[in-house]
Amino acid sequence: MIKAKINNLPVEVQEGESILDAAKKAQIKIPTLCKHPDLPAGAGCGLCIVRIKGTPKMLRACCTPLEEGMEITTHDPEIVAVRRTVLELILSNHPNDCLQCGRNNNCELQTLVADFGIREESFQKFLPDVAKDDSTRTIVLDAQKCIRCGRCVKVCQEMQNVWALSFLERGFCTRISPAGDIKLADSPCIRCGQCSNHCPTGAIVEQDETARVWELLQNQDKYCVVQIAPAVRVAIGEAFGYPIGTNLTKKLYALLRRLGFKAVFDTNFGADVTIMEEGSEFIQRFLHGKGTLPLITSCCPGWVDFMEKFHPDMVDHFSSCKSPHEIVGVLSKTYYANKKNIDPKNIAVVSIMPCTAKKNEIIRCEEMYASGCQDVDVALTTRELARMIKQAGIDFVNLPDEDPDHLLGDYTGAGVIFGATGGVMEAALRTAYFLLNGKNMQKVELNQIRGLEGVKVAEIPINGKKIRVAVAHGLNHVEYVLDKVREAEKNGEEMPYHFIEVMACLGGCVGGGGQPYGVTDELRTKRAAGIYQDDQGSKLRCSHENPFVQQLYKEFLGKPLGEKSEHLLHTHYQARPVYAK
Repeated sequence: MIKAKINNLPVEVQEGESILDAAKKAQIKIPTLCKHPDLPAGAGCGLCIVRIKGTPKMLRACCTPLEEGMEITTHDPEIVAVRRTVLELILSNHPNDCLQCGRNNNCELQTLVADFGIREESFQKFLPDVAKDDSTRTIVLDAQKCIRCGRCVKVCQEMQNVWALSFLERGFCTRISPAGDIKLADSPCIRCGQCSNHCPTGAIVEQDETARVWELLQNQDKYCVVQIAPAVRVAIGEAFGYPIGTNLTKKLYALLRRLGFKAVFDTNFGADVTIMEEGSEFIQRFLHGKGTLPLITSCCPGWVDFMEKFHPDMVDHFSSCKSPHEIVGVLSKTYYANKKNIDPKNIAVVSIMPCTAKKNEIIRCEEMYASGCQDVDVALTTRELARMIKQAGIDFVNLPDEDPDHLLGDYTGAGVIFGATGGVMEAALRTAYFLLNGKNMQKVELNQIRGLEGVKVAEIPINGKKIRVAVAHGLNHVEYVLDKVREAEKNGEEMPYHFIEVMACLGGCVGGGGQPYGVTDELRTKRAAGIYQDDQGSKLRCSHENPFVQQLYKEFLGKPLGEKSEHLLHTHYQARPVYAK
């Protein structure tokens, strides 16, 4: 342990912790724009300077380890003046269009400028002449608003291992861009949105489609239906002052009806159907040798994009089952449309997702049009829904609880845990156990594959057999798991795993690229806790127990992996170039 003083307050921290970390533990806030809890210190912005007794230099707190006996001053007139000048220099290279910015009132730069009382421009304005890049149709890159903090580059390169973003040019002209100054859509970008979730300003934001949804709701010829993903219900409350992780499922159902949707469904229902298909697919491969092991989950579109670009040799391992929201989409325009005698072309399906990659998934291939038209019309992020709620003037906090439209809305505990890393695997194993044993697990919680460890490995005994599973989240952790598989294949050895779950984002969907800003491991943990609490309180906790799923197969689909299921609920994958040609 290291002992020191910060502003004459004694502090004690583990060896190796930074001055910034130590100050936080002493309830002292040192301003910073480049440092994020998910990322290593880059010392890029220079706002976190501090003074150390006996040293004439001002050091950067984010990357300076606390040393024994240090006496540190974090705020004095000279330090404040330097920080103010740094902010003024940043503003000289930043547009003044806060009112039109996607981060207005939720911008770290804007907050600090207000805190320091900056009211006038002290330096001549210089803005780079760079056009916005909205080529991906999921996120928008506005290099004029970049403050060169480097967060997005570190996230893309180190946390996600995608390397779509980098710095171009030098000095005052430095800017973020895909290498070679190409369009983002032509780069390795997988549209996961983690760059937007870690950007402190409006330089990277999601493609806003709220206006399109308002148009659909006002179109009298459209029958608008909506679904909410599991992770949305435990994050939307952050925009309205709720404690992190508060489950607002039933309040969301009421809210969506107030917005004007004719029917309110739940993506968790689609998750239960996914498990029926994917669980059956696993049994076919594990017991009957029909397909390649290990089976790898495919409900995360960022991971699917990453796999097709960087790991196409894994295509045969991928589950062909569509993601839960695509399943609800196609069932809305087939099963539900038949029940209600509505022309599928008149139904508009809106998905509320924690993810920016879902915006691309809805058009990724021909199977996303299995109903005869586009199965999901619009995918909104949690952030976009929060804006719609505020635009509508609805008192969200005081809304009553309501139920979903049961036909495609009721779900089990297994369906909701899809929102956290390890949840898809846990839900699948609950049903796989039933399919192998004819009865449910006595204890359905699989704690060994929960939590934020980058790679989780476990052996699950089922019916005298041991199922070896691996769970990875955050794409920089995937290589380890896939290399183990490749090594076994190369050497003709027994596979190290039978089943693999991958989520592109750290923490799974609770940490998705479309979730509220400010994500940290603490937030991921609290959001996941809200999801597991929903599971714990569910009367039915296994997907195969959902009576409406049973009814769906009896009345419409026939059986898992049957002809109709294959047509409506499954897709294909193919190798894609890392850089568009």
